[in-house]
Amino acid sequence: MQSSTVNLPRIVAGTLVVVTGLQLCSGALVTTYDAAMAVPDWPSTYGHNMFLFPLREWLGGPFDLMLEHGHRLWGTVVGLLTLVLAGVCWKWPVAPAVRSLAVAAVALVVLQGLVGGFRVLLDSQTVAKVHACAGPLFFAVVVAIAALARRGGEAVRPSTPLAARTAAGLVGAAYLQLVAGAQLRHLDAAVDPRTFHFLVGLHLLGAVAVVGLGATAVAATRSGASRGAWGWSRAILFLVGCQIVLGGGAWVAKYGAPSALLPEAWRMSQPVVARSGSGAVIVTGHAVLGMLLLGAAVALAIAAGALARRPVAAAVRGVGKGAFA
Repeated sequence: MQSSTVNLPRIVAGTLVVVTGLQLCSGALVTTYDAAMAVPDWPSTYGHNMFLFPLREWLGGPFDLMLEHGHRLWGTVVGLLTLVLAGVCWKWPVAPAVRSLAVAAVALVVLQGLVGGFRVLLDSQTVAKVHACAGPLFFAVVVAIAALARRGGEAVRPSTPLAARTAAGLVGAAYLQLVAGAQLRHLDAAVDPRTFHFLVGLHLLGAVAVVGLGATAVAATRSGASRGAWGWSRAILFLVGCQIVLGGGAWVAKYGAPSALLPEAWRMSQPVVARSGSGAVIVTGHAVLGMLLLGAAVALAIAAGALARRPVAAAVRGVGKGAFA
């Protein structure tokens, strides 16, 4: 029997947000340590059923094997929990938008699993780039489900059109930044220098756009928007500042100091892989924080009423009741 005091979709979606975040960290580490091909077969692991792979060989084997196999197992947890969420949303009285997003989440998690498998079978960097772009998209969908499934709390105040448009633009900019970053993290050393320069320049321009939109969001949500939107906008601006520091650190970790500041650094010499523990933390942290920024931007967009056709009118009617408040 369903309890009126328990919001099961919100609980499952919130759990899935955390689990997916950990899976994104795992995937970022796999890329950082160039461990994607540590297991050359799929869906098996060195001929074993993936779930029956000997624990001693997994935890006691090479570090890259531990990372890659762990990433696969954790991905299974994400997939199963996504199916649970879809089932709960199907049985529970939730908004149609939540049900639609739950279906989209199932489709995305299946697609992501298949793309990850083909990345191994084909040993393809191109497929790896697609895999790296699909993960944050799935995370954004899960965050949206968790935000929209929330009940109770303070009702969202009417959002200003500027706040709604800025939040929507921030979601797009944050995701495009992740796409550009994924291309840089999966580049081959033999890439045309012009391609490398273009991607670096695009990533820098994207950073400027995110900083500008983040600052605008703070100003736009200072008054006339919900406290949730105001809080999310300030959190985003803080995360953006941290991301800039980590981005500079990732560049130095790749090219070293002081050579990272010299023109030679603009020549792609090898993919960004871990040379030290501290370098791995910085490079991986930069990738993971970018994904967290995307999730925060989605939460801000919902809190600001950016998903409503007419944000101000929709907020007055209480459409934002399910958003983070």
